[in-house]
Amino acid sequence: MPIAHGQPAMVRVQDAKTGSPVPYAHVCFFPLDGRDQVNSMTDEEGNAPNLAPVRSAVAVSYIGFETYFDTIDPGKSATFRLNPKVQDLNEVVVTAQYAPKRVDQSIYKVKVINNRQIEQKAATNLTDLLNSDLNIRISQDGALGSSMSMQGLSGEHVKFLVDGVPVIGRMNGNIDISQINLYNVDHIEIIEGPMSVVYGSNALAGVVNIITKENLNTHLDAYANGYVESVGVYNFDGGFSYRKKKHTLSLTGGRNFFDGYTDNDSLRSMRWKPKRQVMADAYYLFSELNYKAKVSGSYFDEKLQSKGNLLGPYYETAFDSYFLTTRATAKAEASSKWKSGRFLNLIGSYSYYRREKETFYKDLTTLEETRTANPEDQDTTWFHNAMARGTFSKSREESKLNYQLGIDMNWEMGEGKRITGEKQAIGDYAAFLSIEYQPWKNLLLQPGARVIYNTKYQAPLVYSLNVKYGFFDHYTVRGSFSRGFRAPSLKELYLYFVDVNHNIRGNEELESENSFNANLNFAYSRETRQSFVSAEVNLFYNYINNIITLAQVSGDLYTYVNLDKYISQGAQFTTNYRLYPQLNMRVGAGVTGIHSSLTDEAPGAKDFYYSPNVVASASYHWLKYDLTFNADYKYTGTLPQVEIDVNQQLVEGYVASYNMLDINVGKNFFKDALGLSAGVKNLLDVTTVPSTGGQSGTAHSGGDVSVPIGWGRTFFIRATLNFRKI
Repeated sequence: MPIAHGQPAMVRVQDAKTGSPVPYAHVCFFPLDGRDQVNSMTDEEGNAPNLAPVRSAVAVSYIGFETYFDTIDPGKSATFRLNPKVQDLNEVVVTAQYAPKRVDQSIYKVKVINNRQIEQKAATNLTDLLNSDLNIRISQDGALGSSMSMQGLSGEHVKFLVDGVPVIGRMNGNIDISQINLYNVDHIEIIEGPMSVVYGSNALAGVVNIITKENLNTHLDAYANGYVESVGVYNFDGGFSYRKKKHTLSLTGGRNFFDGYTDNDSLRSMRWKPKRQVMADAYYLFSELNYKAKVSGSYFDEKLQSKGNLLGPYYETAFDSYFLTTRATAKAEASSKWKSGRFLNLIGSYSYYRREKETFYKDLTTLEETRTANPEDQDTTWFHNAMARGTFSKSREESKLNYQLGIDMNWEMGEGKRITGEKQAIGDYAAFLSIEYQPWKNLLLQPGARVIYNTKYQAPLVYSLNVKYGFFDHYTVRGSFSRGFRAPSLKELYLYFVDVNHNIRGNEELESENSFNANLNFAYSRETRQSFVSAEVNLFYNYINNIITLAQVSGDLYTYVNLDKYISQGAQFTTNYRLYPQLNMRVGAGVTGIHSSLTDEAPGAKDFYYSPNVVASASYHWLKYDLTFNADYKYTGTLPQVEIDVNQQLVEGYVASYNMLDINVGKNFFKDALGLSAGVKNLLDVTTVPSTGGQSGTAHSGGDVSVPIGWGRTFFIRATLNFRKI
């Protein structure tokens, strides 16, 4: 619209559904004559100056809304109406895609946890974030941290990525997800189901890809976070990013501290070990419209203390062990896009992981520590990983035939006195191809295949077929069938892992795993002007030959063995309702069943052992006071367990069911410069649950009769400071 004489040209940004102004939205002007972009930000009334020097493309963005694109002339005023992401189906995802794509258009069922949801849950690490998710089960270990299973498959079958780079450092086969902090995370993409064609080994159950933040629009962006929890958690982190024209530099870092927790005050030893974490991330980014190059590095350091019980006769001394973990990654990546709809992506990385054990005799009267002489008390193990990955894709919406070619090379080496021969290495080199064919508008087919050369195991051809079909505008069916392959890890083959609670020996005679997997998803969604409702049913079936598991050899000694077969199957139902912009509710229920060759010939054994789980969450935005209330509930059903004991007898047992509930409230102040949230975690005060038979004592000396779940009811407060200069 034209402006009156003497008035500056303005752009007004509004909510397309309510007509209300959108304050603090980013407005970026891209001059069509090739000049550098110019940025602005709307005020509290949703207004910003038109800074276009010539006719320009304009992009308007704000969290919770779809990015709006248009053109504008200098000296003209205009009103831009942003569509809110009522249903979050317009999130752009990159995991396993030919090119960045809206989540509703992906042939895979991708779950996106965005930054807004992370903040609403006040999650500080991946454990906090995923412990209330359906079909994901979190297991806790006071020394080894948190691990997760998905679709009834344990953590060694889940591929964890940070910006496409695998996370290394699996202890007992699992990544400690409490070490994956969220302070610089933009969003997380989760694909449940086998992804072996695209990502190779460790992707039989699915992929968790953590996408970190990138500053593409703001001249200066700085923040600081503080988090305190009543159990003795003190976390602080902060960072900044500076952008000038096409160049961005960023540096972030933080320190976490946990004072430890035990439910037995009479002992000095603690069930949940005290620990300190330090982390840092940095990147340099060069970006323009169709090209991006980035160099980045990350560093993580953890010191965990295992306090020993007091020694007689005067109870003034004890043996203390320290476990020191270091993880560092250096990465370079480049991507380009051509007008013909072709994309090239290249990633190279080197990752380093070290775990060191130190044991001391401690005088508690003087606090003097003396390193013990027993060589078994001191140990250091190193792992190195080099990865290179490249993909070339054609992805055009108007084309019936698209494709992706890729190479994926991984090399890992382990060193240390607890590794057989003190040094071992394994390489996995692959090429893959997938074709996306759309015979008509509503049907999408994607066959794929992966050829693998593994330096220690003969790998089969891995293949998959994914199908997506939409009908009646509101219904979508997705299905997949695939074959998977997993070679044993260096730790499963060669590592002799011993600490105060664990005694596990590697097995060089292990065979590789291979699997057949099927998934089927039915989805319904409907949106009105201010509401959205959806419902989903998901079915899965996983059949694994030669699955690797722990077996008792003698006493407290365990080793890895192959089972002939392992099957997991299950179903889950979820429904979501959102009334924009105030209310969001989600309810889900699922059941997972497992069967293994252990139960084939056991008298009275069941074909399948099932475990149910239920989730419910609600978020309410009190507009009058700009307060947001959140509640997350999860019921985790009884988990059956079956194992063979040292006498080759079948032992059945269970881990009892439990309920978890978290609630919190949050509010922003001073134009979103300050954010405060407070709440209660584990409101129902769950610490441990009974466990009998099965794996209650697997690989643990002493055979606990209870399984740790949490450190009970705690209260927290979180504060966030943000500063942005356009």
